Amino acid sequence: MPTNVIMPQLGESVVEGTVGKWLKREGDAVAEFEPLCEVQTDKVDTEIPSPAAGGVLEKFVPEGKTVERGVLLAVIGQAGESVGDAPAPAAHGGHGHAAPAPIAVTNGNGKSESQRRYSPVVLNMAAEHGVNLNLLQGTGMNGRITKKDVEAYLAGRGGSAAAAPAPAALPPWEQPGGGDLFKPTEEIFRNAQGSVGGQTQPSLPAAPTPRAAAPAPSFPTPSGGDTSVGTVIPHTAIRRSIAAHMVQSKLHTAPHVTTVFEVDMSRVMAHWRANEAPYKGQGVRLTLTAYFITAMVKAAVAQPTLNAQWTDEGLFVPNGVHVGMAVALSDGLIVPVIRNAQDLSLAGIARQIGDLATRARAKQLKPDEIRGGTITLTNHGVSGSLFATPIINQPQSAIVGVGAVTKRPVVLETPEGDSLAIRPMMYVTLTFDHRVADGAGADAFLATFKKTLESWRD
Repeated sequence: MPTNVIMPQLGESVVEGTVGKWLKREGDAVAEFEPLCEVQTDKVDTEIPSPAAGGVLEKFVPEGKTVERGVLLAVIGQAGESVGDAPAPAAHGGHGHAAPAPIAVTNGNGKSESQRRYSPVVLNMAAEHGVNLNLLQGTGMNGRITKKDVEAYLAGRGGSAAAAPAPAALPPWEQPGGGDLFKPTEEIFRNAQGSVGGQTQPSLPAAPTPRAAAPAPSFPTPSGGDTSVGTVIPHTAIRRSIAAHMVQSKLHTAPHVTTVFEVDMSRVMAHWRANEAPYKGQGVRLTLTAYFITAMVKAAVAQPTLNAQWTDEGLFVPNGVHVGMAVALSDGLIVPVIRNAQDLSLAGIARQIGDLATRARAKQLKPDEIRGGTITLTNHGVSGSLFATPIINQPQSAIVGVGAVTKRPVVLETPEGDSLAIRPMMYVTLTFDHRVADGAGADAFLATFKKTLESWRD
């Protein structure tokens, strides 16, 4: 019997996705669990695997179309089977087949889930352009407002409209989102109210309106082999998102300050060399990043303000240390989160690092796996960089940057006097929100980080 390929629930708060690219054509053979198509959410590209082996009998959703969870994407079957032999799907969108009514999840007010919730893409666009979503007519399933509905409204609106409150009435830390990757603090807390530990979290004022950007330069099309003219390379969606969030974090949200320490990595390097093979025998790839995150956790526990988030009412201090780990991709970067890292051993952290980094590069992360970080690590030293001043990953308050470990001559103080030695040394930076902490607190954080690594024991 043919097997239906259904749009999955990609995350706790992500109820729709866009088919970005089909990896198989109709008639192509596909193995079980082989990637069938790529689905895009606000920040993550996820590969949808085939649930069965066979051939692609028919595809129902074209590239670029946004659909809800439960929608029929394709049908997989064997030679001689037809689409009509497949079990009736819960919902799908076309090609002449009868589509049963979509499943409606209702809340206490009798409203369907599609009426009550908006996708992260739609919410972000509405906040950015001041769109009242109640004025739009949705073309998605059950009248759901899609990204294309907002784009069409903006194209025909002409002038600007008054900003409307976001429709979701969730507390800021539960707002639907595609990952909070470099998302500005204002987007998390603006137009939302909730409570943490019994304390009311009021809405924050909107970010100042940025100055109008200068018109983009017009590049002539290269002709006649004149390489001095140049070529325009279109921005990818992830690059545009990173650019917007970096500007918002640096210029409109947090006053950035960076402090720098130097760390002697002798004990860590010795421990790593002695344990790399045994860990590998247990199926765990031990890298220096695991040591860095362990040190970050101890520093965050000792200095919890650097693990907190600024609000006008007060600091929101999470109950755990959820470490974001920047992972470089071919067209940008992404920050999966190791949750409750304070409860994990070195081996547990190493295992999570390997899993998240591998799935990030394979486009297999779920949107919820890049949400909710409280502090971020960027290991720019893997490419040979010695020193950097990273930009804070909003709405967090701090980001740790670690450079390459290099052997350098250092002066050692001993009872017999000063002496020179060759040691593996590393620069570590902490960029922090000066609203949340001052230099003393930031330096205390890095002092704990440094001490943890320099006094590492089995």
